[in-house]
Amino acid sequence: MPVDAQKLKDNFALVGANGVDVAEFFYADLFARSPQLRSMFPAAMAKQHEVLLAALSQIVSSVDDPDSLVPFLRDLGRRHHGFGVVPDHYGPVGASLLATLAHFSGPAWTEDLERDWTAAYGVVARVMTEAAAEPVA
Repeated sequence: MPVDAQKLKDNFALVGANGVDVAEFFYADLFARSPQLRSMFPAAMAKQHEVLLAALSQIVSSVDDPDSLVPFLRDLGRRHHGFGVVPDHYGPVGASLLATLAHFSGPAWTEDLERDWTAAYGVVARVMTEAAAEPVA
């Protein structure tokens, strides 16, 4: 079943209107879910919030443009690997992302939207982990 790219873009626009609150909620959820990940991040998270929102924006804006999306994700995967991210980290991150999207979507959150986001995140995680596993040239 193909993902409805426009539906994801529309939903992310709704969620993104909440600005930095989205990143704060995401990280609070992630660190509650997986406290061991907190040490991978700086004490002051303001810059990290900006980085997260920028990356999510880039991913969502090019969700229907694989020629742009895949190289971005491959680079992101390699950089995250350099920060110590391992494949097991992608599960809690995905769960926190879905929780964040659902929270800020409110009544607009549906089973279809959850299915599309889950599928899209699956592709993102796969491309990033595959790139991270490749030997550095």
